Amino acid sequence: MAFVKVKEIIKESPDWCRLMDLASEKMGGKVLFATDDFFAEKENLIRPGRGIFIADKYTDRGKWMDGWESRRKRVPGHDWAIIQLATPGKIKGFDIDTNFFLGNHPPHASVEAINLTNNTSDTNGAAYWENLPWKEILPKSHLDAGSQNFYESNSDEIFTHVRLHIYPDGGVARFRVYGEVFKNWNDVSGDNEIDLLAAIHGGKALACNDMFFSSMDNLTMPNRGANMGDGWETKRNRTPGNRDWVILKLGKPGTIERIIVDTCHFKGNYPDTCSIEACLSNDDDAVVADKVQWQTLLPLQKLSADTEHEYKNELTNKQVYSHIRLNIFPDGGVSRLRLFGKKKV
Repeated sequence: MAFVKVKEIIKESPDWCRLMDLASEKMGGKVLFATDDFFAEKENLIRPGRGIFIADKYTDRGKWMDGWESRRKRVPGHDWAIIQLATPGKIKGFDIDTNFFLGNHPPHASVEAINLTNNTSDTNGAAYWENLPWKEILPKSHLDAGSQNFYESNSDEIFTHVRLHIYPDGGVARFRVYGEVFKNWNDVSGDNEIDLLAAIHGGKALACNDMFFSSMDNLTMPNRGANMGDGWETKRNRTPGNRDWVILKLGKPGTIERIIVDTCHFKGNYPDTCSIEACLSNDDDAVVADKVQWQTLLPLQKLSADTEHEYKNELTNKQVYSHIRLNIFPDGGVSRLRLFGKKKV
């Protein structure tokens, strides 16, 4: 076997961390199997945040830890876990985060990936996973304790599952798999209504003028917001006539037939009104730089607190669009934005 030089850990958050975490529980990722999670459950790997530490919290198995932790291995071998990605995608990089795992972190890790078209479940045992044709996309690499360990992927292929190996045992707080969503639009009929803006369909936020309290990326997430922090919220603006805005790209250009603007959990801080503009462009940079011709898709609408606002008859046209700009007046928070329509055939 040819020797592969292990890359150095990237010390600062790389640009690809702005991409979607394909493994995220919030997106629909699942931890299907682990060889051992005696001290801390495998499901913690893909949960939000970096994990917390509670000094005096213990379980009947030992110290409570917010991550995945296996017992001390006394036999040959090492531990590993299987993660089903929320959506197929091209993996660009990883964050193997050992936050709060200090005397119990694994010294090394590696990652394999595979594209499975058949259904899998957490009932599959170790033998099933071991016998699949995995491809190594991160060779055995060093991990620092209590740190985010960033590594690039060695492949640009499309994958559905990854296998995280730790050597020989220990704890990892969170595992992030950053990449680009792959949506097979050939499987979607041109007659089907679909949320063209959904993150799992490739929709994403590109830019905004403010996201002081919470990220614009939350707007395209699945389900309704879990709390007020699970949305896009701008700071209070005292400028008369202020407009805050966010630009988003559809997963696929298409016609918009129905819009939902959801202010879930935003009660004393929802926007007074909103409007939506749209354009058709194959140049994201030009859209963000405002070098496109925006057209009104949804005229100014009054908003209410903690409400799903659905608009259909209010839409002004059904042209094909690729990008939209949500404007809110004067400021505030929106939990989710849904743009249901039909793909451009």
